[in-house]
Amino acid sequence: MSQRVGQTDPRRSIPRTDRLLALPAVAAAREHLSDETIAECIRAVTDRARRGELAPDAVTAAVVEAVGAARASTQTAVLNATGVIVHTNLGRAPLGPSAMSAIVDAAGYVDVEMDLDSGVRSKRGVGARSALLAACTPAEDALAVNNGAAALVLATTALAAGREVIVSRGELIEIGAGFRLPDLIASTGARLREVGTTNRTHLADYADAIGPDTGCLLKVHPSNFRVSGFTAGVEVDALAALGRDRGIPLVVDLGSGLLAPDALLPDEPDAATTLRAGADLTTASGDKLLGGPQAGVILGRTEYVQRLAKHPLARAVRIDKIALAALEATVAGPRPPVSQYLHADPQRLRARTMALAAAVGGEVVAHDGRVGGGGAPGVPLAGYALKLPESAARPLRIGTPAVLARVHDGATLVDLRCVPETDDARVAEAVRIALTDH
Repeated sequence: MSQRVGQTDPRRSIPRTDRLLALPAVAAAREHLSDETIAECIRAVTDRARRGELAPDAVTAAVVEAVGAARASTQTAVLNATGVIVHTNLGRAPLGPSAMSAIVDAAGYVDVEMDLDSGVRSKRGVGARSALLAACTPAEDALAVNNGAAALVLATTALAAGREVIVSRGELIEIGAGFRLPDLIASTGARLREVGTTNRTHLADYADAIGPDTGCLLKVHPSNFRVSGFTAGVEVDALAALGRDRGIPLVVDLGSGLLAPDALLPDEPDAATTLRAGADLTTASGDKLLGGPQAGVILGRTEYVQRLAKHPLARAVRIDKIALAALEATVAGPRPPVSQYLHADPQRLRARTMALAAAVGGEVVAHDGRVGGGGAPGVPLAGYALKLPESAARPLRIGTPAVLARVHDGATLVDLRCVPETDDARVAEAVRIALTDH
């Protein structure tokens, strides 16, 4: 049974909801918040006052503060001070200015499927296709879909649904969140034909497995682990030659999204080299080393790319206009942040970290960065970090700005590799506050 509020109860002086809704600050908040969100902010404040947690005369100020702090999206911008470039938990690749500008333009009406000159409908993704072909000249054709897994699903569905996909046992990988390649391919209606062993697969294994039901050969780059010792695998050129001889297409899943070789990552396969070696199709993610938005990039021979593009599943995995614009701008624009962070000058990182230490205290230590996102496992990227007490990590994470550092061996390590240099002062202030709070 609810309690009645007496005539002398201070809760009777809690401002009425209609008066709170009429506050200028609340009215202004309607430009970025829905009426429902504003009402919930007011309800939360007045409920606190009714429980006696907030004085009635403080309600108005609390409501103004609440609607001022509320945002339509709950995602929080984070400064990545972990040293991991493609950080999956932080959305993988950060976009560059050209991609961000393209997203703003694409947020409204845009000529995604319209030829403005003729006034008739055009093909989707023409600009992104042209940019990808210019950046990866061995490719005859290109197609973008909504993510890397979708690219591989579309390829195996269009080429081998109801048939066999021949793949080495050593390449049946599992990546983050329990995502397993065998499960993905099985979902397409194709049947996996595993050949070789975990550590050794030979060309003869593939050749012996090819039969009337073979839809395609699949080679997968095991991007998030390394097998060493008594190992053997089949190179793309040899596998491609076998496929051509038997009339079977070869699909190579690269994963990380390099379009061209990078001397810093000599063991990381790239699309240009893979296609020159004879692969019919390559698939990769757009939000890893390519440095763009979440997307699946398919490059290869026109015959097979068009076969994928015309398959009914292509509609279900179609890339949206926002990601399409960001992908094109990433490929056609200047070096994206991922590339800049990958090739950061260690001495410049040291100078920045020394300046941070001089401003806030702490010890400068050597610290290797990482590519992350399942790319280039075990490849160290020489750099430095500011070593702080472990207790500083949480205040940094929940502060404004939110700064995510690495916690290792009882210490918080602040690595500036993936922090824009223009944000160094913000990191310094965040560290000062974190050290004061803890």
